Amino acid sequence: MAKEINLVPDVKNEFIKTLKFRNLVFFICIVVAAGSLIVMLVFLSISGGQDGFIASKKTTIDALEQKINEYNDLDDFLTIRDQLGNIASITENKVMVSRTFNVLAALVPRGKDHVDISELTVNLSEGSPTFSFEAQADAAKKEDGGTDIDYTVLDSFKKSMPYMRYDYGEYVDKYDNPIPAYCIIESDSEGAILRDTTVTKGQIKGYYAYWLIDGEGCNPAAEDEDEESDSEEETLKTTENTTETEETTEKTTEESTEETVKETPEEAIKRIHDKTGYDVEQYDGEYVVRIWRTPQFDDWYKKNPKSDEPYIGLDGSIHNIPHFNSSCITYSGTENEKNEEITWTAENASCRLVPNNDDDTPGISISDSSNGRDSEENLVLRFSATIAFAPEVFNFNNHHLIALSPNGRYNVTDSYSQIQSMFTERASDCEKDDTICINTPTSDPEADQNTSEDDSNGEWEEVW
Repeated sequence: MAKEINLVPDVKNEFIKTLKFRNLVFFICIVVAAGSLIVMLVFLSISGGQDGFIASKKTTIDALEQKINEYNDLDDFLTIRDQLGNIASITENKVMVSRTFNVLAALVPRGKDHVDISELTVNLSEGSPTFSFEAQADAAKKEDGGTDIDYTVLDSFKKSMPYMRYDYGEYVDKYDNPIPAYCIIESDSEGAILRDTTVTKGQIKGYYAYWLIDGEGCNPAAEDEDEESDSEEETLKTTENTTETEETTEKTTEESTEETVKETPEEAIKRIHDKTGYDVEQYDGEYVVRIWRTPQFDDWYKKNPKSDEPYIGLDGSIHNIPHFNSSCITYSGTENEKNEEITWTAENASCRLVPNNDDDTPGISISDSSNGRDSEENLVLRFSATIAFAPEVFNFNNHHLIALSPNGRYNVTDSYSQIQSMFTERASDCEKDDTICINTPTSDPEADQNTSEDDSNGEWEEVW
């Protein structure tokens, strides 16, 4: 067997191993350097690309800036944009000045005992609406034929303030869908609130409004049905279009010979009734549905109603009837077990037209009062008053608002003719030689005080 003999010295072997290690290190260094170079090139390309992109965008921005600055109506545009952004806050702070008439109609007593206004200042700013006015109360006739300045009218006027209320809310259809405010008619051509004074079972039928059910966008339920049917109609349009072109020529000749037939009011009422299920009537040339603002308790109440039957419950909830959802008034009924009659009550404890002195508001204050003579030389009581109202009364977002006077006083409306009769020529001071005017005693010398405290304990029944 042959034997191998290693003739390479040990030193030579160590040299060869060192040489191989050196070559490996050189190779690794070359690879790392190449990788670093590639990374550097990629970084430089990205950096250069970003610089070029930024420069391009800067050029575009400069061009747009120059174009905007050359726009002549820029200030107006920015103003409009700001206003559009503030629509919500503007609407929130918007006030309804026209409600002054409604408030005056409920506020100022008319009839035998009345107050006439000679000067009125309305301030609705800063969330604290106030009326400041110069007015005069009528004079009372004595039984012996003499005349007495009647402070009792002014005193009654002041003491009625804690019992004044307001009401607002929204009209809804029988499905409880809110009806747009522009679809509701609440007053006649003279500005008087619509009211039925017919007495049924000892109760006046009360206030109501007309719903323009056939108006565009006025029937929420019909709008929902139209949206559901739109998709079905679109699928039919493609097939119908092919036949429409063929039928156009035939229809043209037929329409030229046929006479146009207009829909009669009776036909229109029947069509709307069949489509909506509501009792429709005609008012001022419009097709309307009457919605009661005052609940018709006797007509609506059912002891054991069916699920789909129109009725009002003893808790005041109204079902399947178009009605008015009040934000102030709550209704309730109490059944008499003996004769099964229902006693209905209405309560409005929170919506005070003139807040109490306890509410950090002055309510009504009388600054001065004196004897005087009106334009017909009758003795009257002149006085100056300031009344502070609840801010919600003139808030634009509170729809269908109405001011309510205490039960048992003059029935008010907001008729413009009635408002006009409230104003008169200012009464004159007593002349120096007019001893009757100067020396006439008052029937209540202590009535020259602010409003007395409210005795209602937060309750107010029979608001209508």
